[in-house]
Amino acid sequence: MISVLVVEDEEITAEANRLYVERVPGFRVEGVARSGGEALRFVRRRPVDLILLDLYLPDMHGLEVCRALRAAGVLSGVIAVTSARDLSVVRSAVSVGVAQYLLKPFTFASLSERLTRYAEFRSSVEGSGEVGGQNEVDRALAALRGPGHSPLPKGMAPVTLDAVLAELRKAPAGVSAQAAGTAIGISRVTARRYLEHLTDSGVACRVPQYGGVGRPELLYRIV
Repeated sequence: MISVLVVEDEEITAEANRLYVERVPGFRVEGVARSGGEALRFVRRRPVDLILLDLYLPDMHGLEVCRALRAAGVLSGVIAVTSARDLSVVRSAVSVGVAQYLLKPFTFASLSERLTRYAEFRSSVEGSGEVGGQNEVDRALAALRGPGHSPLPKGMAPVTLDAVLAELRKAPAGVSAQAAGTAIGISRVTARRYLEHLTDSGVACRVPQYGGVGRPELLYRIV
């Protein structure tokens, strides 16, 4: 069983991440920390195998947490979960030992795939002794660094999905399929298909909006 510490300052997100992790066979959440300092204190008392680490914490940046962990000799694996898209942050994350980098908002399927890959990597390097050769090293690293996304349904494009996600982020109260489609230049039917996919994936939710005569308008918003 792989033990996990979830580090996330937003209460709702932290609970969602905890539930996601515990849905993946072979993983157990040992605790939830709401700040970098709390995370460091936790692992000193109770070491864990893996840390699911938000980078934007109230007291310190997540990369500072990683540096402090390594300086203290803590070798826990780290999966960064963040909205940080700056390439300099990605480079720095790799330099301090971040094994996987997952952009928010993400689906359960995306996190599950990364956790599964991490478990495969750990399994391939467990024990003592030496590797049999370069191929064995390559296989172990391939398990960790392999593709980090699930294929979209037929006919859906990643660039359009990103555009729909961007519209959702702009409208915390919710956006209709018509409004999203108009904003990015696609039909209402197409926009609704992407919004339904995001809803089924757990990234968005449906919000009926009442007020006029007839059926309520269906809005979608980020979970």
